[in-house]
Amino acid sequence: MARTIYDVSMLIHEGVQVYKNKDEKRPRFETTSDFSTGSSHETRIHMDAHTGTHIDAPLHMIPDGKTIETVKLKQLVGNCRVLDLTDVEGGIGRADLEPHKPQPGEFLLFKTKNSWDEEFNYEFIYLAQDGAEYLADIGITGVGIDGLGVERAQPGHETHTALLSKDIVIIEGLRLKNVPAGEYFMVAAPLKLTGIDAAPARVMLFEGVGFLD
Repeated sequence: MARTIYDVSMLIHEGVQVYKNKDEKRPRFETTSDFSTGSSHETRIHMDAHTGTHIDAPLHMIPDGKTIETVKLKQLVGNCRVLDLTDVEGGIGRADLEPHKPQPGEFLLFKTKNSWDEEFNYEFIYLAQDGAEYLADIGITGVGIDGLGVERAQPGHETHTALLSKDIVIIEGLRLKNVPAGEYFMVAAPLKLTGIDAAPARVMLFEGVGFLD
């Protein structure tokens, strides 16, 4: 039976939206090519680890936290659920999440107004502290959001800390505009990096639960 596959990753290019439009976060491609001398066409990529769709490691917000290679593939490959939160303004709080009845062990992806933003929006929808603490107490496996940050304007980084301190995976920068709410099989494949705080990722959703069962 044919199944729909959704690629929910951001396209990486030099004009891709970056967090707070910071120039130092913009990817840059440096290409050399001279076929007349027998040379090849090669491109060097200069890119922040938090570019586009990416996975945060605890070290991103927790001093001496675990680095990206400690996020295991078994945490990133499996069933997930897309929640339609497109009516939420500001922060996604506990009251917004309770009607969806999150369950222990679930991986939840938040579809919000962010998925329609082609440029960085300083008022992006985020996960509020009480929402993060609620999900952490339930014991979910991970969260994904369609903004370039899971938190906004939190000097103490409470949302990140509530999740990462319990080894709950955070995926940021998803593109969920064309994905209906519901259950999917997710493959989130970060670059195989080590010793750092994040990794860019290709994330795909397969229609139907237990696709590889």
